[in-house]
Amino acid sequence: MIGANGGRDVAKLVYSMLMSLDGFVADAGGAFGWAAPEDAELQAHLLAGSAGIGTYLFGRRMYQVMSYWENAGEAPGQSGFEKDWARHWAETEKIVYSQSLAAPITARTELRRAFDPGEVAALKARAAADIAIAGPGIAAHAMAAGLVDEVRAYLCPVMVGAGTRFFPQGVSCTLDLQEVERFPSGAVYMRHAVMGGA
Repeated sequence: MIGANGGRDVAKLVYSMLMSLDGFVADAGGAFGWAAPEDAELQAHLLAGSAGIGTYLFGRRMYQVMSYWENAGEAPGQSGFEKDWARHWAETEKIVYSQSLAAPITARTELRRAFDPGEVAALKARAAADIAIAGPGIAAHAMAAGLVDEVRAYLCPVMVGAGTRFFPQGVSCTLDLQEVERFPSGAVYMRHAVMGGA
């Protein structure tokens, strides 16, 4: 990434997930099928947004959910979107933070026992592409350390009442709205720059 002054920019750390209108990424039972991107425009937007990501940071739970994509592209009957997302998954580097996982279960994956803000800051400084963090638990560590540069939220037109919150408790920051887009399914995309602690 080269800046306007000819120097190399630090990669952005992006927190991005789909969530319910009342702010949850999974309901009280852990289900999140209501967030499946159904319309073609939303699917295209998700793929375009992922194109600039070179590395994903996951907590154990989110990593195990996303590991589905390791072999999904080979399954019969997959849509074009599913095949494209599986290809993207295969091409990106992954770091999973877990004290209980014995070893990675996917290719191009490194295991870390604890989230180290200094290590992530160094990764941002040397990365050739942006970094995405997925999962509220691990995002809480990154946000508390002031490492998250953008929040990209896809609001789904559903309220689930309780569950796992998109925004972690105990973390506050000021956000600057940069972009809004609405999709035929009723989902709304919002991209905010993180300006600093509130």
